[in-house]
Amino acid sequence: QVQLVESGGGLVQAGGSLRLSCAASGSIFSIKSMGWYRQTPGKQRELVATIARGGVTTSADSVKGRFTISRDNAKNTVYLQMNSLKPEDTAVYYCNADLVVALSSRQKNYWGQGTQVTVSS
Repeated sequence: QVQLVESGGGLVQAGGSLRLSCAASGSIFSIKSMGWYRQTPGKQRELVATIARGGVTTSADSVKGRFTISRDNAKNTVYLQMNSLKPEDTAVYYCNADLVVALSSRQKNYWGQGTQVTVSS
């Protein structure tokens, strides 16, 4: 079994910062990419940012210049540094990974359980 566990969510005032972490564990052979998505009630889950093993990143226009994604490949961990937070950033943030399970030749996608981020005005 592969698990993705997020941490670092919480309540912060507008303009503040939070850093989210996601650690992948289990029988992992390799990780192709990891990323962060977010979802609010009544809306579809949306992309926030992704990072490939080699370090190439993507991010949503709404967070560019404010959020930074990074990773520690040795620890199978991805981070999301969120600065200048806005109330509209309030959502459940989910970690995602495309990885290859040990002893398998197939790449699979996994999701974490989510961590709540609430930004007050």
